[in-house]
Amino acid sequence: MPQTDSGINTPPLENECHEHIGPQLPDFTTVMDACRGRLHKRLSELLSLEQLCRQAGSLIQSRTEALIDVDEFTLPLVSLVIGNPDTAKHCLFVTAGIHGVERIGTQVLLAWLESVVERCRWDSHWRQQFESEICIVAVPIVNPGGMLRDSRCNPNGIDLNRHAPIDAEDKVPFLVGGQRLWRKIPWYRGRRDDDFEPEFIALQNIIGRHCKRGRPSIVVDFHSGFGFQDHLWIPYAYRRLPIADIGSYVALKLLWERNFPHHNYVFGPQAMHYLSHGDIWDYFYQRCRAQGITLLPLTLEMGSWLWVKKHPQQLFSFAGLFNPTVPHRHARVLRGHLLLIDFLLAAARNMEHWQPKGEQEREMQQMAQSLWYRQL
Repeated sequence: MPQTDSGINTPPLENECHEHIGPQLPDFTTVMDACRGRLHKRLSELLSLEQLCRQAGSLIQSRTEALIDVDEFTLPLVSLVIGNPDTAKHCLFVTAGIHGVERIGTQVLLAWLESVVERCRWDSHWRQQFESEICIVAVPIVNPGGMLRDSRCNPNGIDLNRHAPIDAEDKVPFLVGGQRLWRKIPWYRGRRDDDFEPEFIALQNIIGRHCKRGRPSIVVDFHSGFGFQDHLWIPYAYRRLPIADIGSYVALKLLWERNFPHHNYVFGPQAMHYLSHGDIWDYFYQRCRAQGITLLPLTLEMGSWLWVKKHPQQLFSFAGLFNPTVPHRHARVLRGHLLLIDFLLAAARNMEHWQPKGEQEREMQQMAQSLWYRQL
């Protein structure tokens, strides 16, 4: 079994087994036919996802990755592909809803996918990039059962972003950094040797299917619930040392700032703020790197504390801690990140033009030390 640069044993991606999820699953529409009428109030995001697929027609390929049983529902965990994954030279992964209560992440992602589809209808150059240059792989609701219940965890009480088999190298915030004490307490990781949760396996299979050697990919994972500003976090969450591809992250940061110097994102390692166990992207980055695959994960952490500060009534609702409830602020958040995601799509499509090599990479690594790691 190969070892990563941090010594974590990771099985090869080629060993992914779709039978973890069970036999061939029904298509998205078939699953929705059984529950559509009962979801309007509890999971409207899944209905919006279905509507997007219908309106997009052949522009989007949908696939049921898993079936999640929760309460009286059987919910589909769905992946979407725009473009041709067999011929694309690059890939942009976009995911949201790992924590079910963070609905705004799913809503932002769906808003962006809608804009991508609409632009494909009238912009031939925009649409042409998806023929061979790049594909988009999207999982807008990684944790549909948690979203149905307005819960951070999945229906089994597991926090999917504390679930990976990676332990932090230093102290983590009590409970918040991941705990194995009790599933009734948030941030529960699961028992150490238990099987992976179905949502985790589904995401693992999607990455195993679409990540390939020679096809570099960027991941954007949407979250909310931390800080007064919007953050773009890079790995690691489990250690205060630079990731092996830190030079590429610095180059991406500089590229963004040269193009949009007046942005308001805080770009840097999650470890600058806190460490956590079991981060899903620490794990998948290590797995891909062990196989010679370039995968650059980013977490867009939307600063929900500002929404609460401006509308303190949100303190009295658990969902209000993670989502904007005032209509004009909600609309501003939906449109506020579209430019960033468009930029990351272009950056993923043109990685060979900005990724540093040789001496330039060493310069970027030194810059990372002065920007972030000397203070950790």
